[in-house]
Amino acid sequence: MKKIAYILLILAGFTFTGCDDLLDIYPLDRMSPETFYKTETELQAYGMNLYAMLPGASSLFIENADNYIQMGLTDEQKGTRQIEPTGNGWSWGNLRTANTMLEYLSNCPDANVRAKYEGFARFFRAYFYFSMLKRFGEVPWYDKPVGSADTEALKRPRDSREFIMGKMIEDIDCAIANLPATKSTYEITKWTAMALKSRFLLFEGTFRKYHTEFDYGTGAHDWKWYLEECAKVSSDFLANSGYTLHTAGGANKAYYSLFTTNDATENTDEVILARNYNAAYGVTHDATGAMHASTRGRYGMTRKMVASYLMADGTRFTDQAGWETMDFITETKNRDPRLAQSIRTPGYKRLGDDAPCPPEFEYCLTGYHPAKYVVEKEYDAYNSSETDLIIFRAAEVMLNYAEAKAEANTLSQADLDQSINRIRSRAGMPALNMEAANANPDPFLTNEAWGGYQNVTGTNKGVILEIRRERAVELAQEGFRYYDIMRWKEGKIFEKQYYGMYFPGEGEYDLNGDGVADILLYGDTKPASTAPVQYKIGSTEFILSNGNSGNVNLFKGIQCKWNDGRDYLYPVPTNERSLTGGALTQNPGWDDGLTF
Repeated sequence: MKKIAYILLILAGFTFTGCDDLLDIYPLDRMSPETFYKTETELQAYGMNLYAMLPGASSLFIENADNYIQMGLTDEQKGTRQIEPTGNGWSWGNLRTANTMLEYLSNCPDANVRAKYEGFARFFRAYFYFSMLKRFGEVPWYDKPVGSADTEALKRPRDSREFIMGKMIEDIDCAIANLPATKSTYEITKWTAMALKSRFLLFEGTFRKYHTEFDYGTGAHDWKWYLEECAKVSSDFLANSGYTLHTAGGANKAYYSLFTTNDATENTDEVILARNYNAAYGVTHDATGAMHASTRGRYGMTRKMVASYLMADGTRFTDQAGWETMDFITETKNRDPRLAQSIRTPGYKRLGDDAPCPPEFEYCLTGYHPAKYVVEKEYDAYNSSETDLIIFRAAEVMLNYAEAKAEANTLSQADLDQSINRIRSRAGMPALNMEAANANPDPFLTNEAWGGYQNVTGTNKGVILEIRRERAVELAQEGFRYYDIMRWKEGKIFEKQYYGMYFPGEGEYDLNGDGVADILLYGDTKPASTAPVQYKIGSTEFILSNGNSGNVNLFKGIQCKWNDGRDYLYPVPTNERSLTGGALTQNPGWDDGLTF
């Protein structure tokens, strides 16, 4: 370890100099790459740089879309994104790091080591391009480091989406073939590569199915081909990886425990790859603190999301008469156990504490107070959490498999039983029946006023909706939701209101069923009350959808706009277009004023 640490210090001298600039070149007065990359130790040390490409903590526990919100809607939600001159995700330093490793692998005389690290670097190159493809669509493909003298390469136009996907598949197949077929919670393996392939093939297949407005390139595979390939790799993973679902603790604890351990190696039954956090090494995050501070977003689940959880017996909550005006205690009774493992429900207790803990509006603007990732009170201090954060887990691959089969119209009940129904069983939920779902699609999941899905059609409509419900519930607050909406072409969801808990009007309210008032709502005159939190209805701190009653709605009056002809892709920064003399075209619907 000392040797690796020493090497990393040396590498910092030539790897990270202007690492976000595609034009980086190695200073001549520092270590030359030609003299490095000769041993597995050196390759391992350099490869650690690539792990920085994986999502950071906030991307893994903060999610701003329709199911979770915080104070201040994002530009994506509001429809107010601007074309930036530079940056905005158009960053190529990570690709250079991967290509540099591939460029100098020949320095290593050991063929087995070379193969392993070729797979490693190509995993990250595929990961990089997946991130760029989701954000910008077509981009230039580079498979070698590019320097400032490479004028022709720097002025390359976009490559077709089909070409990029083909290269990504080549890269990930190389990774699958050459990475170790072992379980390693904090390192990339063959199984991580298969999980990534499952993820990006599902994205591409569904994106192409729903986004018929784009040209995907000459001779492009159709959407169904990508979904079939997703199903193949997902099935292979589920059959051969040895990963399953974490069930220790039973239906009322197993799901929650996945996200509240400081050591993800305890959950190697399900966790494929996680970020290792440890205060001893100065590596922490704010997942617990962010949920217990009034100044860090007041993050909360929305009423739409709460309503989408099924009843414990598998029936639909929104089929009940009067569900729209149910109080919090009533609406959270007898629900899918994952609801109580994701937000504070009546009877909730913090880890390490025996006192019931109601939702706290001062920390959560919707009243649906997140509990996922939340641990003991000692971690409430800013940026002190040490819980490992999951990047890939087996449940996602199961969801990918079921969705790919359903969208491709090849799904069977047996497919559901080895995927969705295993996930439901872990939570103690009844199995999903394909025939019953298709015979009676849930009208709430397509209700336009509530931001339901508008583009699902066909004989599998009902089961596709149920799979989307399951994905939203199982992967809640894990960073998937925004790009799920993008690939399904459901951006109009963002134009709907963001509702929180329902209140019929003024009065004291008990939110955890212990008979003690937790919140007071009042009108013009404030009565005497011992409730720890007190709000005037209509004030900026507490707005209700119907004036004196209704759902908490702090963004009432804010009209978000979604442009279907523009907003599914981000704009290319103007400086990047100028540098290519117009060879790099702008994305549809974005007018940057450049005339090439």
